[in-house]
Amino acid sequence: QVRLVESGGGLVQAGSSLRLSCVASGRTIVDYHMAWFRQAPGKEREFVASISWNIYISDYADSAKDRFIISRDSAKNTVWLQMNSLQPEDTAHYYCAAENSLDEQPNRGQNKYEYWGQGTQVTVSS
Repeated sequence: QVRLVESGGGLVQAGSSLRLSCVASGRTIVDYHMAWFRQAPGKEREFVASISWNIYISDYADSAKDRFIISRDSAKNTVWLQMNSLQPEDTAHYYCAAENSLDEQPNRGQNKYEYWGQGTQVTVSS
């Protein structure tokens, strides 16, 4: 069993940066692909970014490319999402998720992820 706890969200102005953290406990996530998803009010949860267990592969939604960076330190059982140039449309609840897969590349589909955190709220004002 893996427990994920996100932190780092908050209320910021457009153009600001935030760094979200996801700390895992219960067991190591060294062999898990990790991802961030987000859900805005009235919208479905959507993929933001993922990183493979060996850190060699990362993937970003178009909305996150060139602004967000996903990273991990498996020794610390932690995943981060550095978010730069935040815009009001980035306002959402952000979730960390873990996928135990034999695939080389992490999936974008939510149903592939076995463990989820409770999320952290990011609100960007204009």
